[in-house]
Amino acid sequence: MKKIVCFGEILLRLSPADFKRLIQSEQFEATYGGSEANVAVALSEYGKSTSFVTKLPDNEIGQTAVNSLRRYGVNTSNIVRGGERIGIYFYERGADPRPSRVIYDRAHSSISDAERSDFDWTKIMKDAEWFHFSGITPALSDNAAEITMDAVLAAKKAGATVSVDLNYRKKLWKIEKANKVMSNLVKHCDVVIGAIEDMKNTFDIAAGLEDEDDKNLINVMQSLMSQFDLKCIAVPMRKTINGGEISWHSVLYDGSNCYKSKNYTSRVVDRIGAGDAFGAGIIYGLGSGYDMKQTLEYATASSCLKHTIEGDFNNITVKEVEDFMAAGSSDNLER
Repeated sequence: MKKIVCFGEILLRLSPADFKRLIQSEQFEATYGGSEANVAVALSEYGKSTSFVTKLPDNEIGQTAVNSLRRYGVNTSNIVRGGERIGIYFYERGADPRPSRVIYDRAHSSISDAERSDFDWTKIMKDAEWFHFSGITPALSDNAAEITMDAVLAAKKAGATVSVDLNYRKKLWKIEKANKVMSNLVKHCDVVIGAIEDMKNTFDIAAGLEDEDDKNLINVMQSLMSQFDLKCIAVPMRKTINGGEISWHSVLYDGSNCYKSKNYTSRVVDRIGAGDAFGAGIIYGLGSGYDMKQTLEYATASSCLKHTIEGDFNNITVKEVEDFMAAGSSDNLER
């Protein structure tokens, strides 16, 4: 069976209970997540064969991270063991008007300090039909950026489709470096996924992308398509109605047509991983033979549903996404 390979960092997530602040809390809920790991789990839940690649410390904490992926059917045989520590992030859930907050503790994590020789990408990419990474991974360290390029080139050589979620993180690197590193990587990509702010920051684009109706957005997508020879660009559009509810839709441009999804609203239980759920939906749709419009609708619905699930992972089935697409919303009790 053809497989989807995802490469990145899986982190230990520590969260206070309910809506407590970090400074109040003496206990934290421990779960695991991270952009590419979230994508791998979602695709596995959709029935796809997925493999997650990273480096983790050879201790019980690293093993628990591995187990969190195995639980959902993700192949972990290409995870390298070694290094000093797993990356950690602390997540404080906000409530309107107080925003949610993330604090990273990931310096010198195993994947950040990994070496290029740790990974046999020719072996890893055997029988791969798709390779996915995010802009977070090359931002971790110069070594991680070089390893990501090795992976991308191996994926292209193996004939796999390559996608990237731009995921610009200002706490990890500056716009100038992101532009240089990501431009070199995106040259080898087929599909770009990213929110408007990620597009602005990754490619140092001037302001003016206010909303999906703005001609500047189409102009930027057209420019990126021609600059990088992409198959399509997918942009999720999230608008906060209040602290407990969001409005969610998205656009996709394939070089000829610009598609817009239906608009969905959702209560927000946990917004972490919603963008990753969108990316997984794009990969699932395109990899399953959906047309561009069907792919966009599937990705948008699945990411909207992610807002209702605690934790990083989008534990949703294909049928649940399809039912939500058909109904738009539901407060019924299924028996």
